[in-house]
Amino acid sequence: MKRIVILILSFVLLISCKSDKAKNAETIDEAESAQKPNIVYILTDQWRGSALGYAGNPDVKTPNLDAFAKESVNFTNAVSVTPVCTPHRAALLTGKFPTTTGMFLNDIYFPAEEVTMAELFKAEGYHTAYWGKWHLDGHGRSTYIPKERRQGFEYWKALECSHNYTKMPYYDNDNEELKHWEEYSPFAIVKDANQYLEKHANDKEPFLAVVSIATPHYPHGSAPKKYKAMYPPETLTLNPNISEEFKERSRKELQGYYAHATATDGAIGSLLAKIKELKLSDNTIIVFSSDHGEMMGAHGVKPFVKQLAWDEAARVPFLISYPAIGKHKGKVVNAPLTTPDILPSLLGLTNIEIPKDIEGENLSELIKNPDPNADRAALIMNVAPFGSNFKDPSYRAIRTKQYTYAVTPEGPSMFYDNIKDPFQQNNLLGKPQLQEIQNDLDAILQQKLQKIGDQVRPRAYYMKKWNYVFDEKRNAIDYWSWKNGKGVLQSPKPL
Repeated sequence: MKRIVILILSFVLLISCKSDKAKNAETIDEAESAQKPNIVYILTDQWRGSALGYAGNPDVKTPNLDAFAKESVNFTNAVSVTPVCTPHRAALLTGKFPTTTGMFLNDIYFPAEEVTMAELFKAEGYHTAYWGKWHLDGHGRSTYIPKERRQGFEYWKALECSHNYTKMPYYDNDNEELKHWEEYSPFAIVKDANQYLEKHANDKEPFLAVVSIATPHYPHGSAPKKYKAMYPPETLTLNPNISEEFKERSRKELQGYYAHATATDGAIGSLLAKIKELKLSDNTIIVFSSDHGEMMGAHGVKPFVKQLAWDEAARVPFLISYPAIGKHKGKVVNAPLTTPDILPSLLGLTNIEIPKDIEGENLSELIKNPDPNADRAALIMNVAPFGSNFKDPSYRAIRTKQYTYAVTPEGPSMFYDNIKDPFQQNNLLGKPQLQEIQNDLDAILQQKLQKIGDQVRPRAYYMKKWNYVFDEKRNAIDYWSWKNGKGVLQSPKPL
């Protein structure tokens, strides 16, 4: 009888222990869920990777971002996968390459079927918010974007596209009436974002906040006067690769470009200060980056133009801080990062499962253990050059820590040693002593393309494949006809 009683008690005790362990496991899971970090992603527009004080620029004043660079990990060779607005943004939100999604042109519609950054984080209990320039809706640049076309973002103060910085239009969540920010748009957008942070600072659920600021993209003349006064054109330094014909114009444009940059740095400083004030720093991932750069007269290409594989257009800033960054504050990573790598890396940092169809690489371990000597190849492409770049050939390129190598349908077009030749003035193609390196770079590029099922083909192939049609006069997708009710939606998939 005693044995039976002992057996029963042992069984009850075992069940009780298992139950306690299960409860403890649930508590741990809940705690881990509660500890998922917030994400604040600061996306600027047309900000070159070289146009910052911390990047060694002798002229531009960016004190807040210079300070943030000392608090974060700096990817010095980050590149835009396609250096122009819509393709970058689509790749950022999906972790996929433009040739996979079909999102390689401006002003086309981003299909709702694509699974996006906001949807992935929302599924993990995140609040999601978006401010500023969107440029993924394809229904004209001022049309109201309903909730079902916001790709998972809940809080919404945004517009498809505008660069009217002194009277920037936007839509306020589900209000279909067009509103306007009442001051210089970077300041106004950040003020609203700061209010959002205050409201959600003590929530049990984390948040993903994408703050999309449209500066320092042109027009440069609209920069606030007090900031323009900081940059007399005649005092500005010109890079040695700026052609003679564009020197005067480049100085004039740089005045407003740097003025926008300094003003935007001030706005970003306010956002970073609010994060610290609300004691969110210890549980927030913060990213500062841009969708692309611009040529500004380099290599004989006029200011404002991008889409190209030269560093002026393709290389962008990328600073990232994260919880428990500790001793890695201020560290540098020279290994390149390309746009589709960003989403899987954020998922990796937050311990969220990465969907199998994401094509970018998870660089979270490199972020958590920054190694300046690490190297890799980052893919850059322009599938169908348009607008000002219509006469340029399509290309595929890779950027490594040391080299840029590009190929068009006609064959290799670029081979630069970016360490020895930082302004990319000496094209090394066909040099006998470097042929082995060129062959190796070509093999790496082909491997990268094979991995995503891509080849270097002329623009016409992809235009036909995705049923895109350019306006014959402007050689771009017609977004302006939406204003008079004659717009035609173009998208990789029907709406």
